[in-house]
Amino acid sequence: MNPTASATTTVNPEPAEAQSFIARVRAALPQLPPTERRLGEFLLDFPGNLSSYAAAEIAKLTGVSNATVTRFIRRLGYESYEDARRHARAQGDKGSPLFLAAAAAQGAPTADVIATHLRQASDNLSVTIGQISAAQLDAIAKALIAARQLLFVGYRQNRNFAAYLRWQLLQALDMPSQVIPGAGETLGEYAAHLGEGDVVVVFALRRSVPVVSEFARQARQMGARLLCITDHASPAPEADWLLRVQTSAPGPLDNHAALFMLCHLIATTTLQQSGQPGRRRMAAIEASHDALDELR
Repeated sequence: MNPTASATTTVNPEPAEAQSFIARVRAALPQLPPTERRLGEFLLDFPGNLSSYAAAEIAKLTGVSNATVTRFIRRLGYESYEDARRHARAQGDKGSPLFLAAAAAQGAPTADVIATHLRQASDNLSVTIGQISAAQLDAIAKALIAARQLLFVGYRQNRNFAAYLRWQLLQALDMPSQVIPGAGETLGEYAAHLGEGDVVVVFALRRSVPVVSEFARQARQMGARLLCITDHASPAPEADWLLRVQTSAPGPLDNHAALFMLCHLIATTTLQQSGQPGRRRMAAIEASHDALDELR
């Protein structure tokens, strides 16, 4: 029997994929000896560092020995540091934004930070728009214009994106539309009345809730057409149109510049396709603004 392994009690014996890295560390923290607790607290503050640094570098950063790092990783249920590192790296694409926070970046000069973010936003725009064809945009616009009703679905940050695209399309489209679910409502209350002629626009970027995928599946089953907008790493439901946006960022918060450009392109193409009825609606809205004297 390996004496090192027998002396290290595994706090969480589940497979590495069964639980997030952060959840494993949090669960283990109360039972850890002082040096391992210090390591655990450091990784909770900056979990992305595990995927960025070798074991010896993590040990040096936290002031513990290499053996302490090894014991700590085994307590979490991983076979090796590399197993834990791969798990943390995978979660950097689809999990908590904490995995993108790097301690070293906090002292970077402001000018460098701005330049880095601008470069990343430019790259995101190039990748995202480069994957979308004019034919796709035209088909989406025609479906939106012909819809019996438009439903925009999004939870958490996705609700804001859904509301933004609806607001833009509202300028040109004259049919029932709303962001769902409303306060105190459920998606089931809308799923029961979906049918042919309806278009559902689903926003499912990073860490969307599972019910959205099931609602999307039911919507298509009942004859509605589905536009799904998500990021490059998140799972997505089957859709008539699946558009992926690049949201990479040098910090812990996703960069949504490409997402808003995509919404702008969808709305602009829809306005162009709407022809005279769309222009008349915009003129009527402007006349109402003037009559109400509500804008300056």
